[in-house]
Amino acid sequence: MVNVCTSCNRDIPQGEIVVKFLCPNCGEVEILRCAKCRRLSNPYRCSKCGFTGP
Repeated sequence: MVNVCTSCNRDIPQGEIVVKFLCPNCGEVEILRCAKCRRLSNPYRCSKCGFTGP
């Protein structure tokens, strides 16, 4: 299974540090963020409810 960053849609290679959490609004969609997007505070968007976060 290939992990894809929710913010930049880049394939995240095996072994790269990622953060996984459920959408803070609906709690149903898993959000994955790569280290670069976290460092740059790139926004992410929930595919179910449309919530946008830093």
